[in-house]
Amino acid sequence: MTEQATGAHHPQQRTRHAQGAQRTAAVEHVTGAQSLIRSLEEVGADTVFGIPGGAILPAYDPMMDSAKVRHVLVRHEQGAGHAAVGYAQATGKVGVCMATSGPGATNLVTPIADAHMDSVPLVAITGQVASGAIGTDAFQEADICGITMPITKHNFLVTDPAEIPRTIAEAFHIASTGRPGPVLVDIAKDAMQAQTVFAWPPHTELPGYRPVTKPHAKQIREAARLIVESKRPVLYVGGGVMKAGATAELKVLAELTGAPVATTLMALGSFPDTHPQHVGMPGMHGSVTAVTALQKSDLLITLGARFDDRVTGKLDSFAPYAKVIHADIDPAEIGKNRVADVPIVGDAREVIADLIVAVQAEHEAGHRGDHAAWWTDLNRWRETYPLGYELPEDGSLSPQQVIERIGKLAPEGTIYAAGVGQHQMWAAHFIDYEQPSTWLNSGGAGTMGYAVPAAMGAKAGMPDRTVWAIDGDGCFQMTNQELTTCALNNIPIKVAIINNGALGMVRQWQTLFYNQRYSNTVLHSGPDAEPADGAPRGTRVPDFVKLSEAMGCVALRCEDPAELDTVIAKANAVNDRPVVIDFIVHEDAQVWPMVAAGTSNDEVMAARGVRPDFGDSADD
Repeated sequence: MTEQATGAHHPQQRTRHAQGAQRTAAVEHVTGAQSLIRSLEEVGADTVFGIPGGAILPAYDPMMDSAKVRHVLVRHEQGAGHAAVGYAQATGKVGVCMATSGPGATNLVTPIADAHMDSVPLVAITGQVASGAIGTDAFQEADICGITMPITKHNFLVTDPAEIPRTIAEAFHIASTGRPGPVLVDIAKDAMQAQTVFAWPPHTELPGYRPVTKPHAKQIREAARLIVESKRPVLYVGGGVMKAGATAELKVLAELTGAPVATTLMALGSFPDTHPQHVGMPGMHGSVTAVTALQKSDLLITLGARFDDRVTGKLDSFAPYAKVIHADIDPAEIGKNRVADVPIVGDAREVIADLIVAVQAEHEAGHRGDHAAWWTDLNRWRETYPLGYELPEDGSLSPQQVIERIGKLAPEGTIYAAGVGQHQMWAAHFIDYEQPSTWLNSGGAGTMGYAVPAAMGAKAGMPDRTVWAIDGDGCFQMTNQELTTCALNNIPIKVAIINNGALGMVRQWQTLFYNQRYSNTVLHSGPDAEPADGAPRGTRVPDFVKLSEAMGCVALRCEDPAELDTVIAKANAVNDRPVVIDFIVHEDAQVWPMVAAGTSNDEVMAARGVRPDFGDSADD
């Protein structure tokens, strides 16, 4: 069993299972299914998202009697998985989803892959056909362990009911420690029906699974030396800092070094957006300043990030002047894409804490970096190429303005979940993330349909916080059935549909790279429909207002910029049921800045046809 991922354990993720029983275990005679529910109670699982079916049905009977585990009946297994991921991202605890065998289990594959790419602690529990029927192509049989092996940290097939407590304890431990990630537990139906004994805590055995959390002192000292010697350092911060619960330490390190901070899409909120040292998000649609800071840097202090292709652009031209400090909980990530001059394996919280002490020691010895010229360049780029947008000339709604106003009018501490596409990038740019775990999105997998169920999971885990889903009309049509789940289970999320009548990001690429040939990206009309003058904008089939009302939501539509704040205020005032707003926005709005796929970050475009001019002042 290997550690496959970056990031680190969150303090809240440390599970309550025992490692080597320290207290006398009470023994009960139960069924395997009762043992499963008791085990979930003992590891601290309080919410399970799922749908019953034949093979998992034995587990649903004792779940009815549990006073500690709440089950949320979703409308699609994919919704269960994304909800568990959203729950985990918002709370820092392990998310749990449950499904039956065959198609129930395979419908969990996408959210499991999503959790794997984004290092989210998830335990997926699936029913399996009876052990004697495994391998016979029995009704609703699928080799879900084989299917998910490449996208889980580990998975288990349980055919002996006596193994259930140990397996659940180990699954939660693996999911939440080291680099977090998904673990699958597949349990044969007859193992759940059979009689067994339940004893807690179980004796756990995980030979070979020993995540390194404490960084090597020599590497820390070398990193500190490079930091104080550098002229153009950048703190390149990834999602691992968030997962390690290291955001307070990051702020101390940033202010101690005086270096600019660039936070990736998965790290938004780990460092306050409004902090003067924050230069924005790097990458394909990152801010000009963040993208250029990495390119012109002489030292990348890389914390819990993995040099993803969306950040680096053309890899061999990325940050050509920079030495690299790369700290990560997962040794497999270090050197995978970019050779590290100083590799550091360890938990981000411990790494940053040790770096603070080492940099302070360098300062006390009289070694302190001079970054005045660097900040002169950075501030000039910020002033010359700020994030912005133009309002449509025809007076229609700007999608950027809609998202910006949602952010301005939302209560402090609001959690935002985004789908994937243009609206995701606008939500990353035009909402300020001041606190950790307030920005949830599908970063690595880029899963359309993520927003609504993830928002549902976040709200179930954090019921006292406002939760907004920022979704597109394409994404919304993939998983909107979970609004029914929200309405029936008192999970009052708020959904903003950024309705431009198209698959917006794909349409943007068609505009820029395919001569405006909009093949199969139009959502507002059929393939043979002729565009009509005066036809209403946006997707109208289905009618999102009627559809949302049919699912038990308050539903509103906004097409006039003059009504924008009023409509958002109405949504914020409703807290006893889900609210959906259908924002009809201009279809030609595009996401800028942009680095075209496969090109160098040096070719960043601030806007269409606008190539920044940086001069050579930082290239010395």
